Order: sequence, then C-alpha cells, then structure tokens
Amino acid sequence: MSENKVHVAGAVDRSMDAADEETWARGLTRFRKDKDEFFRTSQESPLAHSPGTAFHGLKYFDPDPAFRYVEGLQRYPQPGSIVLGTSKGSRQLFNRVGHFDLNVKGDSVRIHVYQSAERDDPRLFIPFRDATSGNESYGAARYLDLEVEHDDRYAVDFNYAYNPYCAYSDDFVCPLPPQENWLKVPIRAGERKYHD
Repeated sequence: MSENKVHVAGAVDRSMDAADEETWARGLTRFRKDKDEFFRTSQESPLAHSPGTAFHGLKYFDPDPAFRYVEGLQRYPQPGSIVLGTSKGSRQLFNRVGHFDLNVKGDSVRIHVYQSAERDDPRLFIPFRDATSGNESYGAARYLDLEVEHDDRYAVDFNYAYNPYCAYSDDFVCPLPPQENWLKVPIRAGERKYHD
C-alpha cells in the first residue's frame, strides 16, 4: 500500500480561526521538513535505491486550507472487494470501505476509500488521480492514508497527499487508483511531480 505513515489532519472547517489556521500551517511545514530529512538521510528512503541522485527537497503545492475537509465516511452496506493494478503490472486486493462526498472549490467530488485485503494494515487508503496528474503532479497516482476513527468522522487533507515510492525508483510496486478515483477536478495541494 503506502510506504510512509501519514496521519492526515485538518479539514475545511469554516469555524477555524486565524490561530487555528496558523497552527495547521506550522504543523504542515514541520511535517514537510521532517519528510525531506527522511528522504535525505534514511536508508529506507526511496532515493537510497537511486544512488547518485542529488536531493534538494520534495516539491509541493503551496499550503491551501481550502483543500482540508472534515467529513463522515459513508460506509458501503456490503463493502465487497476490488483488485487494483500496480505500477509493475501485478494486482493487489483491497476491500472497498466507503466514500467521502466533498465539495472541491464548488465541484461535487466523490472519492472512494479502501483497506488492504493482503496486509495487516488497518489504515484507510485513498489512491487518486486528478486534473493535475501527469503535468503538475505525478502521473500515476497520489495517495492519502487515514488512521481509523471509531466515529467514522475523518479529516481529509489533500495538503498531505503524497507520491508513491515508484515516483522515485523503479524498485517499488505501487497500486494504481481505479477509475472511480480519477477526479476531474484539479487538486493543487500536497506533493507535486518530483521529476521534471
């Protein structure tokens, strides 16, 4: 599924005051700085699989609280399963959990949520493409991970959307989003395309 544990925080909360927004922005900045340090120094970094690559930091869209949402997960009465293709042509099995209905800058967007059926990982997984894919952002996919909340109320923050490891090295196998998560709107938040 995903390679790094991202606890997604924040939402489009019209009651968020200036102090809350400042706290959110500081947290996002710290998260990005820590991730850059991990990519630069860790042996578990995907860049460790690409020797000789000079790392100057990941590329991001500017922080935008308009891409932060707090929504209830609409669970499927009969979840079922789905097979996702991967970057290597293999397949991975996921459980279809439910969906979020979001208003993305005036457009109604439904984004579907999955859990791995092959790994012992309870996190919710949102692979998606959007209108920036292949141009401003990585073409194959970006991901969001959400820790399970018992009240099914989730913070969905696209500012934490990240590239799969296969964006940095061919050594990794990454699930691709199904067509139901190919969003027609641009999500100019989170990680941008790393390679020009």
